[in-house]
Amino acid sequence: MTLVSLDDVVRARAVLNGAIRVTPVERSLVLGSLVGGEVYLKCENLQRTGSFKFRGGYLRISRLSEAERACGVVAASAGNHAQGVALAAKLHGIACTVFMPVGAPLPKVEATQGYGAEVRLVGTTVDDALAAAQAYAAECGAVFIHPFDHADAIAGQGTAGLEILEQCPEVRTVVAGLGGGGLVSGVATAVKGMKPDTKIIGVQAAGAAPYPPSLAAGHLVTLDSISTMADGIAVRRGGELTFEHIGKLVDEVRTVSEEALSQALLLCLERAKLVVEPAGAASVAAILDHPEAFEPPVVAVLSGGNIDPMLMLKVIRHGMASAGRFLAFRLLLPDRPGELAGLLAALAEMGANVCDVEHVHTVPRVSLGQVEVSLSVETRGADHSAAVLDSLRTAGYAPAFA
Repeated sequence: MTLVSLDDVVRARAVLNGAIRVTPVERSLVLGSLVGGEVYLKCENLQRTGSFKFRGGYLRISRLSEAERACGVVAASAGNHAQGVALAAKLHGIACTVFMPVGAPLPKVEATQGYGAEVRLVGTTVDDALAAAQAYAAECGAVFIHPFDHADAIAGQGTAGLEILEQCPEVRTVVAGLGGGGLVSGVATAVKGMKPDTKIIGVQAAGAAPYPPSLAAGHLVTLDSISTMADGIAVRRGGELTFEHIGKLVDEVRTVSEEALSQALLLCLERAKLVVEPAGAASVAAILDHPEAFEPPVVAVLSGGNIDPMLMLKVIRHGMASAGRFLAFRLLLPDRPGELAGLLAALAEMGANVCDVEHVHTVPRVSLGQVEVSLSVETRGADHSAAVLDSLRTAGYAPAFA
């Protein structure tokens, strides 16, 4: 199997010049303090269509023959590849059909349609959408644009690696999210081709990580099921071509939990003022988990920023809870005037900011003459949360968790 070369990536850049954005690299002081050296964020969330996927999609479509263009293109995606292909097809005047899972985030569906693609919702996973797209291509003659397992996809994504070397020539470690493997394969091809001693680390969500067992086995392994909020890197199986690149060029593949993804997204939002989706924050999550494992200077790729606002609300709350800054509990109070006011006053004295209060009489565990109160409060961190709970117990309350 022929791997993509550095020359392929350089040629890809010439094609993409003027079509893509050279995305910025931003220094992260907070991550740098953890690592003990410089850490930079490569902001592919600011790329056209909101992710790195536009690079590979544009390159692949630009190289189609006139006969292929006349047949149109078809793709399958949870959202980022869909948008990249849709815009690339529109810019080349080519008809585009995109298959997406039924549960794909609405903003990604609407954005894909906004770029001129016909969207068809099918199945519940990206794998279902991939099968439907490939069947459509076989039936209608449309060109299937694979989200990761194609030389043009890898070469196109690799142009981000060329930019990293120019923007941070002293880089020692590059960290990138890993789903099917197109991004990390391309970046590794570019970076290792010009600076072989640079370490490349791929990061998968723990609930959707086919590469660690595949690399251990020496061949691709298909997961029975996957579960992660990071839909942009949620795949059950890697690609044949990307597997070869990762096996030869990527130094390490790490996994991160949903809690780490939530905290990373929250950090990007609060400290870097950057909106990223869970998959886009995977590189940051890995650094937060084990900062000592990354030799600085480090460049962490923020691969995408297309997040459903409703998911963002949930992830922010989840991230705050994981960081000990959001506390949800319930307790029983005597059902008489002033009891709730006394509880709220006690919380105020402790410096806890009450976000929500629910007053419930009609549940089986509540006795006559009692009321259950469910509260969510914002705290200053894990130590403060523990102090709030201790103070409540000292005051005679018995907080419990749902």
